[in-house]
Amino acid sequence: MEFKHFSVMKSECIDALNIKPDGVYMDGTLGGAGHSIEIAKRLKKGRLIMFDLDSDAISVAKERMTRVGCKQDFIKDNFKNFKSYIDALGVKLDGVLLDLGVSSFQIDEPERGFSYMQEGKLNMAMDSDAEFTAFDVVNKYSQSELERIFFEYGEEKYGRAIASAIVKSRKINPILTTKELCDIIINAVPPKYRYSDSHPAKKAFQAIRIEVNGELVGLRECLIDMVRNGLNSGGRLAVLTFHSLEDRIVKEAFNMLASDCICDKKLPICVCKHKAEVKLITKKPLTPSEEELRQNSRSHSAKLRVIEKI
Repeated sequence: MEFKHFSVMKSECIDALNIKPDGVYMDGTLGGAGHSIEIAKRLKKGRLIMFDLDSDAISVAKERMTRVGCKQDFIKDNFKNFKSYIDALGVKLDGVLLDLGVSSFQIDEPERGFSYMQEGKLNMAMDSDAEFTAFDVVNKYSQSELERIFFEYGEEKYGRAIASAIVKSRKINPILTTKELCDIIINAVPPKYRYSDSHPAKKAFQAIRIEVNGELVGLRECLIDMVRNGLNSGGRLAVLTFHSLEDRIVKEAFNMLASDCICDKKLPICVCKHKAEVKLITKKPLTPSEEELRQNSRSHSAKLRVIEKI
């Protein structure tokens, strides 16, 4: 099986983790193992714990990871469930990397149904064994539910028109493929929007994908839990985001963890007694270099934020 994967901001991510040769590290989004291989190369007596929901990704990664030596744990689960696994292993973490983007392999495989540029079954599930897919969202959600996800997860200004068009179309026949959905979306939006710089189906597809995979659900709580119950002192958490919704969650969680006061700003004095739990390694997010953007256009929206536990 051909498994193409471009690791976004690879050198920046590895530098951000400040890897210790005998440390314990976690890659919460294994994908094609590009980041994991580079982490493992720097570990001698260390350990690398890798999470992914995609069985194919794990199979390919296991083969690729034979090239590098360190203790390796492959876990087919959502990284948000990390705590039970590190507790079972009896370890704390010296660094965590989360690449929140969809892997190139998943986008490029039409049958996975992530791409509005290729025809495939309506799927979009990152978990290769998932029963709940984009088909369920598109064909079973009410019009109001569709409008909600298009507005909340896609920030799609024509969300109401797209939702209405989907409901009308599926009354005639179920919507089965990405091309059918894409055509419905294109016909539902104004002509001017169809020929803008961004593909007219991009935001709607993003919204459906986020809903299918629950990408934003529990993300903030997970980041806080990783700092408080996962990382050793001096351990680092590096997160790559690819759209404003997830980046906002990461930014706000990191700023809260780095603050000495989290009281309502309207209060005249601090009553929360909160103390900073981390320091911000990146005051502003790092972004891809011009060279990387030339080599991989999919990295253009990437932002890397890093914190270190005090």
